[in-house]
Amino acid sequence: MSALLPESAAFSSAEPEALLQALPARRMAVFALRGEAGTQPYVGVAADLRRRLGRLLVADPARPRRLQLAARVREVEWRVVGSALEAQATQFQLLVELYGERALERMHLRMPALVRFHGANAYPRLSVTTRVPTRVPREQEAWLYGPFPSRAAAERYGEEVLKLFLLRRCEENLSPDPSHPGCVYSEMKKCLAPCFGGCTDARYGEEAAAVEAFLATRGESRLRVLSAARDEASAELEFEQAAALHGQAKQVEAVSGLAAELVRPLAKLRACVALPAAEADAVALYLFAEGALHGPELFSTLGMRMQNEGSGSSSLYAQPVLLEPVPLELASAGRETLSLRLEETLQRLEARSGAATDGLRRVGDLALLTRWYYRPAQKRVGEIFFADEAGQWPRKAMLRGIGRVAAAGFAAGV
Repeated sequence: MSALLPESAAFSSAEPEALLQALPARRMAVFALRGEAGTQPYVGVAADLRRRLGRLLVADPARPRRLQLAARVREVEWRVVGSALEAQATQFQLLVELYGERALERMHLRMPALVRFHGANAYPRLSVTTRVPTRVPREQEAWLYGPFPSRAAAERYGEEVLKLFLLRRCEENLSPDPSHPGCVYSEMKKCLAPCFGGCTDARYGEEAAAVEAFLATRGESRLRVLSAARDEASAELEFEQAAALHGQAKQVEAVSGLAAELVRPLAKLRACVALPAAEADAVALYLFAEGALHGPELFSTLGMRMQNEGSGSSSLYAQPVLLEPVPLELASAGRETLSLRLEETLQRLEARSGAATDGLRRVGDLALLTRWYYRPAQKRVGEIFFADEAGQWPRKAMLRGIGRVAAAGFAAGV
């Protein structure tokens, strides 16, 4: 039995109903159907475990062509989960144990598109890649930016970024030579043309550094420079120049809008995902760090007073609504208690993230996070929070978000 699937029960094709009655009803779960020793199990995810296994293990004369596994199954293992992302993460880990690299193919997972800054090149440039991160030296992972929802989205973002700067677009390894013919971009003054010595190495390095900073901050570095220059021009009554700088700032904002909040240097991507939990009075937290998902760890919502969205207040403590009756001593958890719970939960997740993760796990987990994040907002269950440059979490926002996830899960009957 796998440690990922803690529940199990023997199965007999002569009495399939005995097993079905032992299964939880109307619960999402990951399951494995095991046969004789030495055979590979059938692994799947069910939105309703009892109903799904009823279809697989109980013959229906009206549907003779439906897949039937009763004759091959000897044992059923399962784990009840609270969300689709938790189910997929569990399923992926289980398939990795069983099939290794074939787990990616079985779950239709592939490396998301990333924008790559070739900082190790003497004359840096941009490209779009879907290569496995382990094939890139770890010290260069800070030059991988993403993930994007598609290769087309990454290519568009990279192209729009280049329109704001004078970085080269050619892919060859340059050796500056005055006899080099250059290209159309150098003719249009959209490239510094290092190919034929159109600029000094120091000048090109400055432009490359500006592009790198733009990618790392999703345009904030460029906006700060333009805003300061615009304000200075306005103070000097240079209104035409200020208007031009304002237009440039608007262009930068438009380009920045092409990159979602998830788009960050891959080596520095740290996010905490709050999901409905299968357990009562809890929310499941996952930590994405070091390129992999770690978790879940349960955050207890006992005594947590949820924000009443209809009250018009953003306070976590205004218009309190308890999820359900709780003991008097737990009926009102204060801010300090909730903050302490959150800190302890984050510490447990950080301890998990210290373990080394292989390339297969990092590709699969990043693909799962990307698939979940870029779902339409109305279909995405859960909330995500990002650590700042100093590694600090927005704890107040996280508590509010956890409250919303818990309240939504309670309303849905999870």
